[in-house]
Amino acid sequence: MTTCQFCNTFIPMEAMAVGELKTRFSEVLEKVKQGQEVGILYGRTKKPVAKIVPYQEEKKGKRKIGILDGKVTIKFNDDFEMTTEELCSL
Repeated sequence: MTTCQFCNTFIPMEAMAVGELKTRFSEVLEKVKQGQEVGILYGRTKKPVAKIVPYQEEKKGKRKIGILDGKVTIKFNDDFEMTTEELCSL
């Protein structure tokens, strides 16, 4: 855990400036492979701008289309009409 020495921003992971990252890139990749996250600080103020995180495989399987999937029902009146162009312009 790190706190930026210039702005006292709490950085909840190891963090390093771009120059240090360039120098230690292989070492950083090894840490990331072991599950650690590494923050990247930029500029004279050492502002946190990005982080390198371990790669995670996407979960395969059935996905829900939305958080309300299966919880609501949508009904249209029998006289409802809408063209494809009207729908696409929404």
